Amino acid sequence: MPLATDPTLLAETATRRTFAIISHPDAGKTTLTEKFLLYAGAVREAGAVQSRKRSRTAVSDWMALERQRGISVSSTVLHFAYGPWRFNLLDTPGHADFSEDTYRTLCAADAAVMVLDLAKGIEPQTLKLFRVCRDRGLPIVTFVNKCDRPGRPPLELLDEIEEQIGLQPTPVTWPVADGADFAGIVDRRTAELVRFDRTVHGATVGAEHREAMATADRGATPADRWEAATEELALLDALGLDCDREAFLAGTQTPVFFGSALANFGVRLLLEGFARMAPPPGPRPDATGTDRDLAAPFSAFVFKVQANMDPRHRDRIAFMRVCSGQFERGMAARNARTGRSHTLKYSHTLFASDRQTVDSAVPGDIVGVVNATELAIGDTLHSGAEVTFPPIPTFAPEHFATVRNADLGRAKRFRAGIAQLDEEGVVQVLRRPEFGDQEPIFGAVGPLQFEVAAHRMATEFGCPVTLAPTSHRMARIVNSACADALRSQRGCTVTFDRHGTCMVLFASYHAVRWASEDHPEVTFLEPGMGTAPTT
Repeated sequence: MPLATDPTLLAETATRRTFAIISHPDAGKTTLTEKFLLYAGAVREAGAVQSRKRSRTAVSDWMALERQRGISVSSTVLHFAYGPWRFNLLDTPGHADFSEDTYRTLCAADAAVMVLDLAKGIEPQTLKLFRVCRDRGLPIVTFVNKCDRPGRPPLELLDEIEEQIGLQPTPVTWPVADGADFAGIVDRRTAELVRFDRTVHGATVGAEHREAMATADRGATPADRWEAATEELALLDALGLDCDREAFLAGTQTPVFFGSALANFGVRLLLEGFARMAPPPGPRPDATGTDRDLAAPFSAFVFKVQANMDPRHRDRIAFMRVCSGQFERGMAARNARTGRSHTLKYSHTLFASDRQTVDSAVPGDIVGVVNATELAIGDTLHSGAEVTFPPIPTFAPEHFATVRNADLGRAKRFRAGIAQLDEEGVVQVLRRPEFGDQEPIFGAVGPLQFEVAAHRMATEFGCPVTLAPTSHRMARIVNSACADALRSQRGCTVTFDRHGTCMVLFASYHAVRWASEDHPEVTFLEPGMGTAPTT
């Protein structure tokens, strides 16, 4: 029996949960990621990025700049097991400046966990990332974090979720009070109150104690707050707000869990509940809109490229999501973009910057292919009949800076570093024909991308650079045949990206209007989501 039709392949695929965690900065996304690893036994101690009393840092924040700044600036892949399930957790940056990296990563996910701060509710970046998940049809589980701190009434948050994101919130768990009065979490499925033993800094797993809510001792919890929680639970029951898995998978409901990631309250309930509800990998549509069956021959697409994750290796990894068939180390697969065949000999599963050789993988798994220098973001790899998955769109750059080599004796390193950052999508590198590889222009969604690019040029490629902000505020794609006609146009700069796409930079909307009036024969396309490159 061919390997791709072996029933064990489908059984193994059913255990996979490939998901991302999304949130506004500081809502607790990276802390929750660490606690998932803690409960799964993947780490012995969790290191939350907010804890300054302790020397440990978050496993998922592997880049030196992330450890210095206390934020995630690059997507990370974490593979771990819990019970019968095998998780591929795609930890994404929460900061708006890294939205493009987050979007690329969400292309590889089957579901998402949305983290909200009990005190702040839905914040702007959370809403933006939710919309990306909705557009991709990803089911979403909501985790309301920081319940051990004073926050807003949970019923108020349910109303906000329904009003702002249009999903019906269905609480699976419910908090009893908050802040200093926090008494625990009620598991609505069993009507039990779950109390949690605190551990030092939440670094280890504490004991959990269950008792029937109807007969539980309120202890030190004020009577009015205990009664309020009891009334809220009765109201939820009366309204019939129970989770329906089909509605969740259809994208009309979001199951809601409450807890505190920092203190480990409710994390296990969330992890197990998510594992049971989240969808396993299913058929993915190819570029023609036809679903690619899981039992079809091997296929995968590249959603991220990263170099120098470990300075000891100094290599380049292309992250690919397996979509169908079974991956075998050493197998040959064809790149649909170039038509060339690749022998996938050096393959790893990833745990942040740590890696382990992987011999086989099934749909839903994330495999890092090492030193496949011809693989680029959006590439499809396949065996058997040709298949191509939809391209991964880019975002329109909104900030621009000229980059200059601070050490002219390192010109080769400068060119290599710039090319690598461009391939990874850290920034968009735009070159002016009259300058060649000298003084390219960086384009970015947010200015923090420039800081990351400059840091990596200095630390990873040994080539410090200087960045000078330009007056440009927007870009438009034009046919490359129109480039010469626009070179003398006032208020614009003609550049080309590495694909040969002509991108004209403008200082203002007025400059765009002037160019359109002076050159009515030229079509100016706004780059980004859904825009095809024009050559």
